[in-house]
Amino acid sequence: MMDNASPLLEVHDLSVLLQTHRGPAYAVRNVSFTLERGEALGLIGESGCGKSITVMALLGLLPDNAKVTGSIRFEGEELVGRGERAMCAIRGNRIGMIFQEPMTALNPVHPIGRQVAEPLRLHRGMGSADARKEAIRLLDRVGIPDAARRIDAYPHQFSGGQRQRITIAMALACGPQLLIADEPTTALDVTVQRQILELIRELVAERGMALLLISHDLGVIAQNVARMLVMYGGSVVESGPTGAVFAHRMHPYSLGLFAARPGLRTAKGTRLATIAGSVPELVDLPPGCPFAGRCRFTVSECHVTVPPPYEVEPGHRVRCIRLDAVAAEAAQKDALTPALSQGEREEQPR
Repeated sequence: MMDNASPLLEVHDLSVLLQTHRGPAYAVRNVSFTLERGEALGLIGESGCGKSITVMALLGLLPDNAKVTGSIRFEGEELVGRGERAMCAIRGNRIGMIFQEPMTALNPVHPIGRQVAEPLRLHRGMGSADARKEAIRLLDRVGIPDAARRIDAYPHQFSGGQRQRITIAMALACGPQLLIADEPTTALDVTVQRQILELIRELVAERGMALLLISHDLGVIAQNVARMLVMYGGSVVESGPTGAVFAHRMHPYSLGLFAARPGLRTAKGTRLATIAGSVPELVDLPPGCPFAGRCRFTVSECHVTVPPPYEVEPGHRVRCIRLDAVAAEAAQKDALTPALSQGEREEQPR
């Protein structure tokens, strides 16, 4: 029986081992976090850091040769090791997913109405007429103009922003307890991005769902989640309340991400700060801290020692054995991240 006092989602020591052409490699390494009912949690990091693989592990959508260890408990039920049939009963029903590229998430040969209605028929047992009626209601709710007339149109007949709204309608069709949004504003212009994020925020609040938002955009994370995880090399290197992480980022990778972000008043032609080196392939990650080598605080121990999580303030944890050196430099000068202008403060966590 579901225990409403326990977290909706509990992930403990999750690791994903993939077989690559160069041999086995860990795409996710000992990731742990919880997500409460109605809470919004963000995953941030550059491409290849393990965000999407973590989510695919939650949904059981990894390649057949992937090896998953650790625990994923959703509403008290263990998902690791569950068969495909059992996972199909969860995906699209109790866990909804908004994919980052709506043109590939939608089937180009089927009308959108059929695609929105499909989870209703599969998971709710609705007949075709009732499912179609509910699909129209969902499309209207997410802002598709004249939904009753356009329900038989095909994906290519809609704009990018409208296609993303359709994928949101599909994800919400069965009223999931958890909504996962994987880079939901990729390839959309700034105005449409804001509209899509506002729509997701409204629907999450309206339905009381939990939200797991994946992004590489600090502004998106700041405005939409209460807690955040910073990922690098398949590991969570920093985590905590969004306001605390933004105000007191401590991991060298987090500092690099913030420093590389242009400010509203950054002069044209100004060279932005960069993180030295490039993201290594999974098989080349050091056995210790995944950021070792790219970090200017690196010492020999960093290459071989897996940093434990240090709590630098309530709920705010950082995996770094050089925190004293980082803190000493930050106290001496705060050159890694420019001061925010008044306009930029509007993008800070609410």
